[in-house]
Amino acid sequence: MFRVITVEDYIRVPPSAFSEPIEKIAYEQLRTSYEGRVDRELGVFITVFDIKVDKRGVIVYGDGATYHKVSFKALVFVPLINEVIEGDVVDVKEYGAHVRVGALTAFVHRSQVMDENVVLFDRQSGVFMGEKNRQKRVGRGDVVRARIVGVSYVSTANGVRLNVSMTMRQPFLGKLEWIEESLKAKKKPQAKPGQQ
Repeated sequence: MFRVITVEDYIRVPPSAFSEPIEKIAYEQLRTSYEGRVDRELGVFITVFDIKVDKRGVIVYGDGATYHKVSFKALVFVPLINEVIEGDVVDVKEYGAHVRVGALTAFVHRSQVMDENVVLFDRQSGVFMGEKNRQKRVGRGDVVRARIVGVSYVSTANGVRLNVSMTMRQPFLGKLEWIEESLKAKKKPQAKPGQQ
């Protein structure tokens, strides 16, 4: 789920940047600090905008820089269990597919790529194929719809990493072409009993 939140923080303006517009400095620092960052409580920061900087700064003894309070809005993505989302397949390995969903990459295990029980992997072309229907394929560059089935936050030396697992093994999930074909098949008029 995407949402917009309001955040308050402080920026540091070094003496060498006193002649630059403070809004520009704030924007650059906040983008560097927040965009791409994962927060367990707030989600993944996509972008920052609508930055308001307090012009009155505070000088810390021995530093020489000024510190200014900032308030800004941020677009964040919070993956929710059972949420249905769309993304692009960016990598396919024998064990599963990696799907780009906004600012993060989610994982779909090979057993969850399609409704068929067994999925074949063609190493040469890097695609998964249905065992019964070899024309049913998923590969790099395909747009898919999937449901989130697992979300975990892992602490690392560089901060927090977010792992998201998904499934495409349900009606109206999977490659968008499959979904369109299913919808067209449902719309075809059924022959009435006794008619041919």
